[in-house]
Amino acid sequence: MTSRPEKDPYQFYPEEIQTPPSGLLPILRRIGPGVVLSASIVGSGELIATTTLGAQVGYAALWLIVLSCLAKVFVQAELGRYTIASGETGLEAFNRVPGPRWQVGWVVWMWAFIVFCTLLQVGAMYGGVSQVLNLVFPSVPVNLWVVLCMGLTIGLLLGGGYARIEHFATFKAALFTLVTFTCALLLVRRPEYFSWSSLASGFSFRLPGNGVATAVAVFGITGVGATELFVYPYWCVEKGYARFTGPREASQTWEARARGWIKVMQVDVFASLVLYTLVTVAFYLLGAGILHGMGLVPAATDMIRTLSNIYTQTLGTWSVWLFYLGAVVILYGTVFAATAAHSRLFADMMRLLGLFERQNYPARQRFRRRFLVVLAVVPAVLFLFIQSPVWMVILGGIAQAVMLPIIAIGTLYLRYRHLPRSVVPSWTTTAAVWVSGAVMVFVVGYSLVRQQ
Repeated sequence: MTSRPEKDPYQFYPEEIQTPPSGLLPILRRIGPGVVLSASIVGSGELIATTTLGAQVGYAALWLIVLSCLAKVFVQAELGRYTIASGETGLEAFNRVPGPRWQVGWVVWMWAFIVFCTLLQVGAMYGGVSQVLNLVFPSVPVNLWVVLCMGLTIGLLLGGGYARIEHFATFKAALFTLVTFTCALLLVRRPEYFSWSSLASGFSFRLPGNGVATAVAVFGITGVGATELFVYPYWCVEKGYARFTGPREASQTWEARARGWIKVMQVDVFASLVLYTLVTVAFYLLGAGILHGMGLVPAATDMIRTLSNIYTQTLGTWSVWLFYLGAVVILYGTVFAATAAHSRLFADMMRLLGLFERQNYPARQRFRRRFLVVLAVVPAVLFLFIQSPVWMVILGGIAQAVMLPIIAIGTLYLRYRHLPRSVVPSWTTTAAVWVSGAVMVFVVGYSLVRQQ
């Protein structure tokens, strides 16, 4: 019996055009890309960078955490709108942005450079998982665990499609969100670590000098980071939103379909916003309350032991094993989701460079598999040489933060120059995208000036 050939998710098929669901429950059944994105988001940024910032400055930067989660969501939603209406991938869209070109546009090259910088973050997650496994099985050294995790990643992803990634992401997000949010609620019962006045001071809108580098990194990678903004259109394509809408037509039927699937995508975006905002704020409060209160800041070799206090000080000493399990799930899940995503984008970049045609799905898959191996190996090698997960996350986060203003400006360009007029957003949504872009430019610019 021959296996059924896999359909190319990047092509339109007449039989796949669907009427969008109406009503909240039917729409919720069709969300998914935001959940996959949350698997990338709820990872090193939250467990390592956000908690470290809280440990460094206490509650003072809580406003930045909330702003980081809220500020980028409107840009994300507009990129999803553009993908559904045009059928173009994320890099294909940003390749339209005017400016210097060398076979592809400068924004595409910038994206590639930023991704290689963020491989430091993926390496940090390999290191974090391996440190946990070394604590559980001390006879196996950390570096060997890194190699084993790298091999497992390659094996799992070489044959994996969107559905497998979505299911794993859902499990991971649900598990750690529930437990970490519970710990944050229990923090209220520890007056030595929490007070309402301290919480209120977190909205004084000042940036403490001793945590500026970490703050820049946190803004770059918490909420929807720069790389996730590029990735989200690809998950929308693979979920099927663009295929369900069908190729662009000058008809009211197409416009109604497009607006319907855009509405599904918007629910997906804001559902994931609630999820990762709750987790990010919870991690920050635990770092600001417990770690800062204990005078502990995660460092290279004792990162996991230090971070485990956010569970043991709220749930009890027994929960150290629960933290170990959660840390493995959340960090490795992010390795899994990020590697799967970036391999798709690099394969698409090869198409834009002219190495294969859009309709050649087998070639796209070959390039995806090649990049999957490269993107799994390089981060592991980086950790073996650097051995400092905290600083690897911070350096990768700073690189992402620098890219955010470029993404915001590029999104506005696409909205005004290339988005079909029939699905242009309302003036309030457009204003929100402008405000979102302005916040990215201001926060990143101000933070970098403070860093001088």
